[in-house]
Amino acid sequence: MVAQMDTPEPSGDRLSRRTAVGLLGTAGVGAVAVPLLSAGPAAAAPAGAPAFHPTPDASGAPPVQGLHLTFGKDPATQMVVSWLTDGPVKRPRVLYGTLGHGLGSGASAQTRVYTDGKSGRVVYVHHALISGLRPGTDYLYLVSHDGATPDSGTFRTAPRGRQPVTFTSFGDQSAPQVTWASDGTAAFDANSTPATKDIVTGIEQVAPLFHLLNGDLCYANLDVDRVRTWNNFFTNNTRSARFRPWMPAAGNHEIESGNGPIGLGAYQTYFDLPSTESDDELAGLWYAFTAGSVRVIVLQNDDIALQDGGDVYVHGYSGGRQRAFLERELKAARRDTGIDWIVVAMHQVMISSSDANGADLGLRAVYGPLFDRYQVDLVVCGHEHNYERSLAVRGVVSGSETLTPNPASARTDDIDTGLGTVHMVLGGGGVSGTTNQSFFKDGTAKVITAVAATRPEGGKRAATYVKEQAVWTGVRDIEHPYGFAAFTVDPGRFPGDTTRMHVTYYNVNKPHGELSVFEKFTLHRKRSDGRH
Repeated sequence: MVAQMDTPEPSGDRLSRRTAVGLLGTAGVGAVAVPLLSAGPAAAAPAGAPAFHPTPDASGAPPVQGLHLTFGKDPATQMVVSWLTDGPVKRPRVLYGTLGHGLGSGASAQTRVYTDGKSGRVVYVHHALISGLRPGTDYLYLVSHDGATPDSGTFRTAPRGRQPVTFTSFGDQSAPQVTWASDGTAAFDANSTPATKDIVTGIEQVAPLFHLLNGDLCYANLDVDRVRTWNNFFTNNTRSARFRPWMPAAGNHEIESGNGPIGLGAYQTYFDLPSTESDDELAGLWYAFTAGSVRVIVLQNDDIALQDGGDVYVHGYSGGRQRAFLERELKAARRDTGIDWIVVAMHQVMISSSDANGADLGLRAVYGPLFDRYQVDLVVCGHEHNYERSLAVRGVVSGSETLTPNPASARTDDIDTGLGTVHMVLGGGGVSGTTNQSFFKDGTAKVITAVAATRPEGGKRAATYVKEQAVWTGVRDIEHPYGFAAFTVDPGRFPGDTTRMHVTYYNVNKPHGELSVFEKFTLHRKRSDGRH
C-alpha cells in the first residue's frame, strides 16, 4: 500500500512580486509574462502567510524534480501541484498568486511514499492542493522544501460555465532517456524514440487548458530500473505539465509486479487525481472532472478488458465498482443542463482495424450499452500505436458475435454526436513499436473475444480473435506514426443553440519534430440548456 505522511502548515512572511519574479528566473518569466498580463487581482494574502526561504542550507536536501499539475475536484477553483524527491524532506510547500500581486498565498503538501517491488527503492512524491482559486484566471507558483532551491510554473484555472475550452490528447508515450540494462550497459528506456520528447513541445505549441494522457505513460514495467524510468518520464513532461494539468488514464503498462495489490501503486503515488473512490486500493484509477461545458470521465480499462497486457492479470479487480461509477457519472452528466459534452478517456480500445492488439469484446459488452444510453460524444484511447477514428456509432450490427458497433452516420467532416459516439485511437505519443503500417487493407478488423484460463511462465494469456467487417471505420493515418489531437469547444450563443467541438489531428514529424496538420473535422450537438 502507498504510505501517506502529513506535513505541518508553513508560516511566516509574504513573498513580494519582485522576489517572486526573481525566483522564477529568465525561463520562468518568459513563460508567464504574456498570459499573466491580463490576470485578475489575487485574493488577499491571509494573516501569517507562509514563509518561503529559497536559500539552501547545508543539509543536503534532495532537489525538486518532476514538477507537474493535475486538477482538483473543481478545476475552476482547485489545482494540485506535485513533485518528486529521492528522499524524505521537511516542510514541502507551495506559494502561489498572480504576477501583479505577488505570491501571497500558500499551501503545505502531503507526501506519498511507495517502495518499488523490484529495486527496493523508496519513492517520495509531494502533492499540494491549492483551493479557493478564481475561475478562468492565470496563476504563478513556486514549490520547495527546507534546504532546496525552489522550482516554479504557471497555470490557468478552468472557466466556470459555457466558455471556449481547448484540450489535447494522446497515449503511449514512453520516456526519451537512457537507463541501465541488466548487464550494466547503457540502454534506452523501453519503447523510447525522439518523438517522445518532440510531442511535448507540440503540446506546448497548442498550449491547451489541459491534456489527456491515455495510458501506457512510460513503460517503466519493461525496464530494469523502473524508478529511473518514471523519473525520466516526469523530467521530459515537466516542460509542459508544470504549466497545464496532464490528466492520465492508467494503461496496462502501468501495472507493475510487486507495486501494490494490483500493481498500480506507483501510478497512484505519482498522481493526485480527483477520485471519489473510498477504497485506497482503487483510489485514482477512475475519476471525472468538468471544464466549461465538458465533462471528462477517465477509466482504467484492465478491470474490464479481456486482454492480458500488464505484469499481472487483473481483469475484474473492481468487482463492478468502476462500471457503477461510470453509469452514475454518465447519468448525472446527461441530466446536468450545464454539461453539453461527455468525453471518455481510457487506454484499450473498442474499435481498431490494425493487426495489433485489436478491439476488445469485454469493453464493448460493458461500456457499449452505457455509451449508447447516455449519448457519450467522444472516446479517446491509446493502446494501438497509430491514429484511427470511427464514424459516429450507436448500437451494434444485428447478429454480430463481436458486438460490432453500428455506424449511425457516414459523415466524417461535420458529425452530429447526438446520433452516435466517435472513438479516436491516439496511440502515437512517441512509442517505438508503431502499428500504422499494420492496418488491414480488406475492410476487416479483429476483436479479442476470449483469453486462455492460465498464463504461461514469462508470457501472457493467449487471446482468441474473431474477424469482423470494420463498417464503423472512418479515417486512418497510414503514413505517419506519431501525433496528437487538439479539441476546441465553441459553446454556442444561447440556450438550445448548437455547440461545436473543432478537432485537429497533428502529426509530429521526423526528424526534427515539427508539426503538420493531418486532418480537421467538427463534432456538433444541441446544447443541453435548451431542454424543456
